[in-house]
Amino acid sequence: MSRIIEPDQISPNLPDWIQEHMKLYLESGGEEGHHWRGVPTLLLETLGRKSGKKGVLPLIYGRDGDDFVIVASKGGAPEHPAWYLNLREEPRVRLQVGPEVFEAEARTASEEEKARLWPEMAAIWPAYEDYRAATDRSIPVVVLSPR
Repeated sequence: MSRIIEPDQISPNLPDWIQEHMKLYLESGGEEGHHWRGVPTLLLETLGRKSGKKGVLPLIYGRDGDDFVIVASKGGAPEHPAWYLNLREEPRVRLQVGPEVFEAEARTASEEEKARLWPEMAAIWPAYEDYRAATDRSIPVVVLSPR
Protein backbone atom coordinates (compact mmCIF):
# COMPACT_ATOMS: atom_id res chain seq x y z
CA MET A 1 0.00 0.00 0.00
CA SER A 2 1.41 3.37 -1.03
CA ARG A 3 1.25 6.17 1.56
CA ILE A 4 2.62 9.69 1.61
CA ILE A 5 3.79 8.98 5.20
CA GLU A 6 3.26 6.25 7.74
CA PRO A 7 0.53 6.82 10.34
CA ASP A 8 3.10 6.96 13.15
CA GLN A 9 4.76 9.93 11.39
CA ILE A 10 1.72 12.21 11.84
CA SER A 11 2.76 15.30 13.75
CA PRO A 12 1.57 15.18 17.37
CA ASN A 13 1.36 19.00 17.25
CA LEU A 14 -1.69 18.86 14.98
CA PRO A 15 -5.18 19.13 16.50
CA ASP A 16 -6.64 15.74 17.47
CA TRP A 17 -9.35 15.85 14.79
CA ILE A 18 -6.73 16.38 12.07
CA GLN A 19 -4.57 13.55 13.44
CA GLU A 20 -7.60 11.24 13.48
CA HIS A 21 -8.56 12.20 9.92
CA MET A 22 -5.04 11.61 8.64
CA LYS A 23 -4.70 8.30 10.49
CA LEU A 24 -7.92 7.03 8.93
CA TYR A 25 -6.79 8.24 5.49
CA LEU A 26 -3.37 6.61 5.76
CA GLU A 27 -4.36 3.33 7.41
CA SER A 28 -7.10 2.71 4.84
CA GLY A 29 -4.86 3.59 1.89
CA GLY A 30 -7.17 6.49 1.04
CA GLU A 31 -10.30 4.34 0.95
CA GLU A 32 -11.60 6.15 4.02
CA GLY A 33 -10.78 9.74 4.87
CA HIS A 34 -10.54 10.75 1.22
CA HIS A 35 -14.08 12.02 1.66
CA TRP A 36 -14.45 13.96 4.90
CA ARG A 37 -17.73 15.58 5.93
CA GLY A 38 -18.96 15.00 2.39
CA VAL A 39 -16.07 16.73 0.61
CA PRO A 40 -12.93 15.38 -1.11
CA THR A 41 -9.63 15.78 0.71
CA LEU A 42 -6.03 15.20 -0.24
CA LEU A 43 -2.87 15.00 1.82
CA LEU A 44 -0.33 17.71 0.97
CA GLU A 45 3.35 17.35 1.84
CA THR A 46 5.43 20.53 1.87
CA LEU A 47 8.98 21.28 2.93
CA GLY A 48 9.27 23.66 5.89
CA ARG A 49 10.88 26.92 4.77
CA LYS A 50 12.47 27.42 8.21
CA SER A 51 12.77 23.90 9.63
CA GLY A 52 13.64 22.08 6.41
CA LYS A 53 11.36 19.27 7.61
CA LYS A 54 8.54 17.71 5.64
CA GLY A 55 5.03 18.31 6.89
CA VAL A 56 1.74 16.74 5.80
CA LEU A 57 -1.79 18.13 6.16
CA PRO A 58 -5.22 17.14 4.86
CA LEU A 59 -6.92 19.78 2.72
CA ILE A 60 -10.20 20.05 0.84
CA TYR A 61 -9.69 20.06 -2.91
CA GLY A 62 -11.41 20.65 -6.20
CA ARG A 63 -10.38 19.80 -9.73
CA ASP A 64 -9.54 21.94 -12.74
CA GLY A 65 -8.85 19.55 -15.58
CA ASP A 66 -5.85 17.45 -14.51
CA ASP A 67 -4.95 19.90 -11.74
CA PHE A 68 -6.01 19.92 -8.10
CA VAL A 69 -7.17 23.14 -6.46
CA ILE A 70 -6.84 24.05 -2.76
CA VAL A 71 -7.59 27.19 -0.75
CA ALA A 72 -5.17 28.79 1.72
CA SER A 73 -7.97 30.01 3.99
CA LYS A 74 -6.68 29.16 7.50
CA GLY A 75 -10.29 29.61 8.62
CA GLY A 76 -10.20 33.33 7.84
CA ALA A 77 -7.18 34.05 10.03
CA PRO A 78 -5.33 37.32 9.32
CA GLU A 79 -2.17 35.46 8.20
CA HIS A 80 -1.55 32.83 5.55
CA PRO A 81 -1.24 29.18 6.65
CA ALA A 82 2.33 27.92 7.09
CA TRP A 83 1.84 25.29 4.37
CA TYR A 84 1.11 28.07 1.85
CA LEU A 85 4.22 30.03 2.85
CA ASN A 86 6.20 26.78 2.54
CA LEU A 87 5.05 25.98 -0.98
CA ARG A 88 5.72 29.54 -2.12
CA GLU A 89 9.36 28.90 -1.14
CA GLU A 90 9.45 25.34 -2.50
CA PRO A 91 6.68 24.65 -5.02
CA ARG A 92 7.60 21.00 -5.52
CA VAL A 93 5.20 19.08 -3.30
CA ARG A 94 3.84 15.56 -2.91
CA LEU A 95 0.19 14.62 -2.76
CA GLN A 96 -1.85 11.64 -1.72
CA VAL A 97 -5.27 11.65 -3.36
CA GLY A 98 -7.17 8.56 -2.29
CA PRO A 99 -4.75 5.68 -2.85
CA GLU A 100 -2.48 7.57 -5.27
CA VAL A 101 0.77 9.26 -4.17
CA PHE A 102 2.55 11.54 -6.64
CA GLU A 103 4.62 14.71 -7.06
CA ALA A 104 3.09 18.00 -8.09
CA GLU A 105 4.09 21.59 -8.76
CA ALA A 106 2.24 24.25 -6.76
CA ARG A 107 1.49 27.79 -7.84
CA THR A 108 -0.80 30.55 -6.70
CA ALA A 109 -3.69 31.03 -9.11
CA SER A 110 -3.69 34.26 -11.09
CA GLU A 111 -6.46 36.77 -10.32
CA GLU A 112 -8.30 35.63 -13.46
CA GLU A 113 -8.03 31.97 -12.43
CA LYS A 114 -9.05 32.80 -8.88
CA ALA A 115 -12.17 34.61 -10.12
CA ARG A 116 -13.14 31.40 -11.92
CA LEU A 117 -12.00 28.87 -9.30
CA TRP A 118 -13.20 30.58 -6.10
CA PRO A 119 -16.94 30.00 -6.76
CA GLU A 120 -16.22 26.35 -7.56
CA MET A 121 -14.31 25.89 -4.29
CA ALA A 122 -16.98 27.77 -2.30
CA ALA A 123 -19.57 25.41 -3.80
CA ILE A 124 -17.55 22.48 -2.41
CA TRP A 125 -17.00 24.10 1.02
CA PRO A 126 -19.39 27.06 1.55
CA ALA A 127 -17.54 28.14 4.72
CA TYR A 128 -14.83 29.60 2.44
CA GLU A 129 -17.18 32.57 1.95
CA ASP A 130 -17.35 33.04 5.74
CA TYR A 131 -13.57 32.82 5.96
CA ARG A 132 -13.19 35.44 3.23
CA ALA A 133 -15.58 37.77 5.08
CA ALA A 134 -13.62 37.28 8.33
CA THR A 135 -10.27 38.53 7.04
CA ASP A 136 -8.79 41.54 5.28
CA ARG A 137 -6.22 39.44 3.43
CA SER A 138 -6.78 38.08 -0.03
CA ILE A 139 -7.13 34.31 0.46
CA PRO A 140 -4.95 32.52 -2.10
CA VAL A 141 -6.21 29.76 -4.34
CA VAL A 142 -3.48 27.25 -5.17
CA VAL A 143 -3.22 25.07 -8.27
CA LEU A 144 -1.37 21.77 -7.92
CA SER A 145 -0.24 20.31 -11.24
CA PRO A 146 0.83 16.64 -11.22
CA ARG A 147 4.40 16.15 -12.45
